Amino acid sequence: MAPAPSPAPELRVSRWIDGEGQDIAPVKLADLGAGFKIIYCFQHWCAGCHSGGFPALKQLYSALNDKDFGFAVIQTVFEGFEENTFDKLRMTQKKYDLNLPFGHDIPDEEAPVSTFMMDYRTGGTPWFTVIAPDGQIIYANFHINPAEFLQALSGAAAPPQEA
Repeated sequence: MAPAPSPAPELRVSRWIDGEGQDIAPVKLADLGAGFKIIYCFQHWCAGCHSGGFPALKQLYSALNDKDFGFAVIQTVFEGFEENTFDKLRMTQKKYDLNLPFGHDIPDEEAPVSTFMMDYRTGGTPWFTVIAPDGQIIYANFHINPAEFLQALSGAAAPPQEA
């Protein structure tokens, strides 16, 4: 049984680059548009992020980037601080050819995990969060099956059949 939707907290990630690798102001949820939002969390050194998470994100982005979907990628650093650095964001953007905002979220002195991990109660990386247009978190998990997700979307958008 899926958890009940809950409101998405505002993003508190302070360091971002745009799709061209340029520093930008902190991204807010509204910056991702009024429709659905997909936020993908990773760590540079996370093998599962590269073997499963980024390929799934690429499939979703390819299928939905021209629709009413906003995307953001956040490196949620909670370990491996020497490897999961801000300067690796652009390298990862280019590797996956993702013209998306990438954020770098590290813990402060008072928290053991990043702001996104704390606010969204994630379990680690890779992590997918889907936010509905009404601001409710409707999916949050380590993995997402792009084919099943796209099928569910097309089923939800289909008009009811007459009997």
